[in-house]
Amino acid sequence: MSEDRPTLPPVRLHSDAELARDALAAPLFARAVKLARWASPTTRVGAGGELVEEQLPLAAAELGLGPADGAGDPADAEDAAAYASEAWRTAVDIGLVDVTDPETPSDPESGEAEDAHGTAAPGEALAVLAGGSPQDVLGLWLEAFETAFADATAPVLDDLGALLGEDGEIDFGALDWDPQQEADFLEGVLGNLYLLSVADGGPGDGTVPLPALAASMIVPDDMGEPTDDVLEQVSDAMMRLDDQFRVLEPVGLVEYTPVDEALMVEEPAGSAAAELDEEDVSRYGMVRLTPLGLYGVRARMLEAGVDAPAVGDLADKGADVLLDGIAYFPELAGRAETEQWLARREPADAARELLAAARGADPGAPLRRLRCQQGLSLVGDTAEPSVRAVLEDPELGGLARVWLAERGTAEVPAPPEAMVFWLAVDTIAAQLDAAGETPELEELVVGLVGRHTGFFDSAWRVEHPATAGVLEAMGRLHPEKKVAKEAKKAAFKARSRSGS
Repeated sequence: MSEDRPTLPPVRLHSDAELARDALAAPLFARAVKLARWASPTTRVGAGGELVEEQLPLAAAELGLGPADGAGDPADAEDAAAYASEAWRTAVDIGLVDVTDPETPSDPESGEAEDAHGTAAPGEALAVLAGGSPQDVLGLWLEAFETAFADATAPVLDDLGALLGEDGEIDFGALDWDPQQEADFLEGVLGNLYLLSVADGGPGDGTVPLPALAASMIVPDDMGEPTDDVLEQVSDAMMRLDDQFRVLEPVGLVEYTPVDEALMVEEPAGSAAAELDEEDVSRYGMVRLTPLGLYGVRARMLEAGVDAPAVGDLADKGADVLLDGIAYFPELAGRAETEQWLARREPADAARELLAAARGADPGAPLRRLRCQQGLSLVGDTAEPSVRAVLEDPELGGLARVWLAERGTAEVPAPPEAMVFWLAVDTIAAQLDAAGETPELEELVVGLVGRHTGFFDSAWRVEHPATAGVLEAMGRLHPEKKVAKEAKKAAFKARSRSGS
């Protein structure tokens, strides 16, 4: 099995234009843009670039979150101010707003320092949004995602007073918080969510129950029944993730159904990971990456050096790169990638390129030929001359005959016996490389042996680099002991003949 297979299945991303529209519509990003346009020289900011308290009701009103005079329910006003503050900070962090530092008063002892403030104005990034490309918009959105990620991994300061040191500064050492550990955990969670979203056979809509996501980070793969201690860790992780996904949802990364707060009263959270039925699983939180979220998480992975392919990456590459690139793709993703590659080429030219790239005696060649054969199945009948040109090729003649026969083409020459057995060995070698010794391969082996009397008497003579290994695998796969023994004897003969 190849050491070069990608660590993740390829993701099918929306177009940059669609993703840019999603970014501009994300609540946090949209609010940041709106406040950037609202900023003016009369906007007052503090030493950290934050809006001074008196400005927050005005900013909230600009966002349509509350009256400018702060009238109304105090709780609503507090929420509105928090949303405005978050959006403003994002705008400053990603360059939508430029701020000037507060001026130092000429007489430090005059007491005017408390009234010192800076000012704000629309930043250069705002102009980029107005006239830039979708990629420019996505670049700014990724910065907003980074800000939201930092907020999501920040410590929860429930009792700020207890954390203040003698100098009035927060004593972060008193917090049970490791910033790197917290960031790594959330990175891992997003990575698992990404994998569940892109893997063929994963959740149909990519939605994952929060207990399952938390358990994927806590419960060891080889653990049977989780212990009470592990369940408690899962519960703690769930509650932390609940807070974090609430932070990440406004930036457009996820769609999130939060944990039902009534559950915290009805039963201990630790039981959430134990027994869940279909009716109430959603009460424990449900999350999915949005198309924009898939783009964002993949961007972070690529920056970290993770191999995270996307469908379409190979469309402008040569056939050799395509066949090697899709070698270990899931079936649907491999087909989608090949379709995009074919769409840029004339059928006859595409078939010729695929067949040329499929040749070889290296360990990866059988799987290349299998992917070539699958690619040729998507090519139109106008490719027939290119396929007929390789009928006498010892490596490609067999698959060429298969392609012609499947189309009901006239005058398909019968393959010589040596070619039939060579193709059988090549096909099994490819299947072993792609997926190992599967039940499907067992069925193929049983069928081959059943159709050809004395199969192993001929198979061990096949001039193919994988002959001995294939025969040994057939011996392990065939359910009949007598046949399995014949396969192993044939493998021994093949190795003796080749001297390997």
